[in-house]
Amino acid sequence: MTLPTKDEARALLTEYVTDTYQRFHAEMVARAVEGYAEKLGEDTHLWWLTGYLHDIDYDKHPTEHPGPSLQWFAEWNYPPELIHAVEAHADGFNGFTTKPATPLAKALMACDEICGIFYAYQKLNPVPFTEIKESSIKKRLNETRFAPSINREHIATAVTNFGITIDEHINNLIAFFATLPTPPTKS
Repeated sequence: MTLPTKDEARALLTEYVTDTYQRFHAEMVARAVEGYAEKLGEDTHLWWLTGYLHDIDYDKHPTEHPGPSLQWFAEWNYPPELIHAVEAHADGFNGFTTKPATPLAKALMACDEICGIFYAYQKLNPVPFTEIKESSIKKRLNETRFAPSINREHIATAVTNFGITIDEHINNLIAFFATLPTPPTKS
């Protein structure tokens, strides 16, 4: 089984995802889990790819997500670790109940929703990600009116299951996002 390169994955995502926010979210989550792969000595490409493609079906199939992508990944002979992580990141949503059982699955869950907080914060405060303060993100996490569609309980549970503190996680993400550009305007 040969995994797609980053360029091939970007072309694939472009075929399935038209929403600019969803494309940037893919970049954020990919960079976040790739950063953790680097820290943990894991397969950085597999982790990046998992983060990048985890919502590939969401744009066209939001109420079935991640069902269609799980079928595609199996057809494309992607590794079971990637498939498990994508399925587990949807635990509690759209009828999915798979719990994260691998470091990759736990990292994906810990990174997915919180990327939305970073995105929303950066849109209101358009500074480079490296200038975002941990205390600012923590404050926004506690403000349920800020980015209200983001499930704070899901974030807290996922971060705990990943085995780190929220402070450590936020600081890691700030460092991981250093190379990301300013987010685009949501389409």
